[in-house]
Amino acid sequence: MTRETLPPSAPGRPLRLVVTGGGTGGHTYPALTAVRTLRARLAAGGRGLDVLWVGSADSLESRVAAGEGIAFAAVPTGKIRRSGNPLKLASPANIRDMVRVVQGIVKARRIVARYAPDVVLATGGYVAVPVGRAARSCGAPLVVHEQTVRLGLANRFLAPTAARVAVSSESTVPLLPESARSRAVVTGNPVRPEVFAGQAEKAVEALALHGFDRTLPTVYVTGGAQGSLQINTVVEAALPWLLAGANVVHQCGAAHADGLRARAAALPAHLAARYLVTPFVGPELPDVLALADVVVSRSGAGTIAELTALGKASVLIPLASSAGDEQAHNASHLQQAGAAVALLGDVTADTLREALAPLLADPARRADTAHRARQQGRPDAAERLVDVLLSAAGA
Repeated sequence: MTRETLPPSAPGRPLRLVVTGGGTGGHTYPALTAVRTLRARLAAGGRGLDVLWVGSADSLESRVAAGEGIAFAAVPTGKIRRSGNPLKLASPANIRDMVRVVQGIVKARRIVARYAPDVVLATGGYVAVPVGRAARSCGAPLVVHEQTVRLGLANRFLAPTAARVAVSSESTVPLLPESARSRAVVTGNPVRPEVFAGQAEKAVEALALHGFDRTLPTVYVTGGAQGSLQINTVVEAALPWLLAGANVVHQCGAAHADGLRARAAALPAHLAARYLVTPFVGPELPDVLALADVVVSRSGAGTIAELTALGKASVLIPLASSAGDEQAHNASHLQQAGAAVALLGDVTADTLREALAPLLADPARRADTAHRARQQGRPDAAERLVDVLLSAAGA
């Protein structure tokens, strides 16, 4: 029996994994965390992991794979633009993308057949469709992972043929195609281990927050790596009120930093000392999260996973243009559980004040919201997903 035909559980034989998914960080980073966790689990048992990431060329996932030293193969992908008008479905752009989808399926099948994986992990995005289809045609067990409360289009398509469907919330199970519900398992959304290692005092030193009044709660405001004009605008309008009762770390994005710094310079000195404007929060993010008593942010799947795993009270301002309005659904889901405050529709400085005031003024309410958030979190999500992968692979 050759190495290639040894069973996945054979001692010393590396497990072979194909991972696919990308286009956004919400699909890419959970996949990366799962790969790292699987590699560590296998290494602890004296086994190796061979990984091939299949994604779109010149994409976030291609850069992440390269940075991690993971072999990468590119396949063509296409976006199908849904419409109730049949004429629009036959648009030139749709026809071109349909051709690319077919090309992607053909190429993905060649890649998967040649690699002969023990298991395939698909985390969503258009690129997951041809690779997931290829897994089925090649007889490789497919594990689909859904990060959001609602089911993404790619994962909805792949779920009926998946060996396992890993979801982040019990609320997702009824949304699955009926034929896939019996194969669903709630794992949660993998969170990077370093997020749990934050230390508040390290944030104070790294960001020179010596003017902060530690008797007051600290609010961390973030609109993502590029910042959010919407969030920045309402926070700026509420600044004098906000700084009267809190310290604020404001990650605003490079394009907005100068304007907010000018606004801070016009504040009374004792208020300005409690306000840090920073374009980007990098390696110190876990420490900033450890320092924060309340977080004001978007409500993407990765953000929700981190806030709930850490048990953070939050005010969530969904991105209105998110696919399928998923951020609004994520925020509403937590609000219904008493685990966050969701600001839906038009958001103003007044609505932000109304949302934040009870959390800042009442430590017991803040603690209760944080507790309820923690109840929604699954800090062991990566380990749970690895359990599913190993089970599907028969390893």
